[in-house]
Amino acid sequence: MTVDHLNTLLLESAVILLFAVVAVRISTRSGLPSLLIYLGIGVALGQNGIGISFNNAELTQVLGYAALVVILAEGGLKTSWQAIRPVVPAAAVLATLGVAVSVFVTAAGAHWLVGLEWRTALLLGAIVSSTDAAAVFSVLRMVPLPKRLTGLLEAESGFNDAPVVILVVAFATTGELDPWYVLVGTIVVELAVGAAVGLLVGRLGAYAVRRVALPSSGLYPIAVLALIVLAYAGGALLHASGFLAAYLASVVLGNSKLPHGPAVRGFADGLAWIGQIGMFVLLGLLVTPASMGSAVVPGLVAGAVLVFVARPLSVLLTMTPFRIPWQEQALLSWAGLRGAVPIVLATIPLVAGAADAQQLFNVVFILVVVFTLLQGPTLPLVAKWLRIGEGDIGQDLGIESAPLEKLHGHLLSVQLSPGSRMAGVEVSELRLPKGAAVTLVVREGSSFVPDRMTVLREGDELLVVTTDEVSEAAERRLRAVDRGGKLAGWLHNAEAPSTGNRPSNPRKKTG
Repeated sequence: MTVDHLNTLLLESAVILLFAVVAVRISTRSGLPSLLIYLGIGVALGQNGIGISFNNAELTQVLGYAALVVILAEGGLKTSWQAIRPVVPAAAVLATLGVAVSVFVTAAGAHWLVGLEWRTALLLGAIVSSTDAAAVFSVLRMVPLPKRLTGLLEAESGFNDAPVVILVVAFATTGELDPWYVLVGTIVVELAVGAAVGLLVGRLGAYAVRRVALPSSGLYPIAVLALIVLAYAGGALLHASGFLAAYLASVVLGNSKLPHGPAVRGFADGLAWIGQIGMFVLLGLLVTPASMGSAVVPGLVAGAVLVFVARPLSVLLTMTPFRIPWQEQALLSWAGLRGAVPIVLATIPLVAGAADAQQLFNVVFILVVVFTLLQGPTLPLVAKWLRIGEGDIGQDLGIESAPLEKLHGHLLSVQLSPGSRMAGVEVSELRLPKGAAVTLVVREGSSFVPDRMTVLREGDELLVVTTDEVSEAAERRLRAVDRGGKLAGWLHNAEAPSTGNRPSNPRKKTG
């Protein structure tokens, strides 16, 4: 490759990335997951568009796996363990038994209604039975849902990739299938080992990152991402679920008090966007619209079975024992958006040389595009019709932590959002522990040093300096006042964990 060719390639890549960034704004306003626009870019660049010839399914699969690891990392780092902990058992059941129900119901519909062979039908059912976190939450950002429901959708999207990948690889092999009990045992072992690897890497990695003072803050995001990739690779090399290992490692790391936490999450967020854009553009390039006519009817029929029968049935059978209300079950059924994962998984049969692999890829592509167009924009309307998500939903406090070994102190940044009960409280009434003090107040673009009688207002940002010894106590006190006002600590359970609105946003900078 000459320098001129490289410069041309860089120019084209930059234009595509800039267009994709603008497309995010369009997708936000329209309610469509951005994946559809990225797929459209790929199709427009392909053989029936500008004319770029690309048919390397193996390269697409490898890059797609890498992108999925980054996407799982970003999702796990932003997942609040406090939010998902109550629903982890339900999410685990939905991501395993629920996936099994969805696979077999969809396969039955594809076999009897479309005429696919049982093995091909099972392969199709496995490919499309995984929900996609990126697609789901690009739409859910517009719908304020209860924390339990949001946590359940988030955890399910992180968990269900692992068993689905195992099933797709098993069904895509060209030899005879193993007996069902061998397949079930393999799934159980791979998930168990993958979970153990992810938790181990996450715990040890968090311990190491907190105690190793790196010379630059920019090295912390790289170290954290390397740990997540290590969890994936370690799990995969042990013939376990690398995807589950990567997701659990990122959840553990994201819920640890990592140095420069917001910078780590921001770095992962940027990489996840690049991964999504690149992956969907490549997947779009693989598509030849002129050859997809025969896949339209099978895609629509299989998609209808999946969306209107298989997904609701899997939710009903797995969520009823957990006493999930029918309204939330209905929203869970409709919010099971497909996206990156099914299309990437559809490249596995292409690489393995499975029968009808190209037709299967086309069917999956049609299914994902059409039913994402149907479900994505209508999800807010369904939530409103079911009366789910009405009213304001409180957010957990964000904490930023960075070690200041020489000063042995911490700097807390506290943002008073509308509705905070800290508004109207005097600085002295915060009753911070000895060793902690409010040193600066930023109000309406100006800053000043407060005194004991300064009254806090909504929108204020406080800078609180603490010693190492009282840092956690100061955080607990600020959270308590945020929820209970100046009488927090004197009223019963004022400092107990709350499920109500918690609008303040302290960000801890250790320094």
